[in-house]
Amino acid sequence: MAEPLIRTRDLTKVYRIGSDKDRAEGRGSEIHALAGVSVDIQKDEFTAVMGPSGSGKSTFMNMLGCLDRPSSGEYVLGGRRVSELAGDELAEVRNRNIGFVFQTFNLLARTAAVENVELPLVYAGVAAAERRSRALEMLAKVGLAERAGHQPAQLSGGQQQRVAIARALVTRPLLILADEPTGALDSRTSLEIMGLLQDLNRNGMTVVLVTHESDVARFARRVLRFLDGRLVEDHVNAAPDDALAILHREAVAV
Repeated sequence: MAEPLIRTRDLTKVYRIGSDKDRAEGRGSEIHALAGVSVDIQKDEFTAVMGPSGSGKSTFMNMLGCLDRPSSGEYVLGGRRVSELAGDELAEVRNRNIGFVFQTFNLLARTAAVENVELPLVYAGVAAAERRSRALEMLAKVGLAERAGHQPAQLSGGQQQRVAIARALVTRPLLILADEPTGALDSRTSLEIMGLLQDLNRNGMTVVLVTHESDVARFARRVLRFLDGRLVEDHVNAAPDDALAILHREAVAV
């Protein structure tokens, strides 16, 4: 089997509660948000990460996204041992190799869609002409070429999430990390977004999605379930639901 895109070994995250004085005097406490998580995720997989509040799934996502560092253990992304990198190096990995999609879209309100998509390339120092070309290409990829000049307030929730996905794709990342990407959307629009993520995955993009909803996880090819900071289930979904096929059936029924 090929080297996994993501590899974690005995990944732990401990949050220490209380002041230094409290801890020195034995009054502090520790929260083990992750407790020895080891998992491989291959390139081109579509993986859903599930678990109740406090299970560790969001902490795991933060580790994968290089938004936080583990207390101990190893994290390798694309062959690079990122768990050992300093802050500036982590930021570079995060900005160049990971595309983020959030529940609340996080778009700049008074900025056109194309400029929102360009933003990661601005931080990466890409020249203006190339930024615009790549941003327009990604908007076309998510079906919004004709909305490039529209501001977020002129777009529906589903269109805003598509802009956010285009922004996540514009750096040509190794993977997409999606944190509850349908949480603010109605059921039909949620199907459209899941269909888009499935289509991106079929075309080679690795997708890791955090969700607490089984109705969302059913579209993934693999489900990781967390509880009390531990990975308690790793399930392969041999026949994930096809979101676009469901939309088509619903349209025909109407």
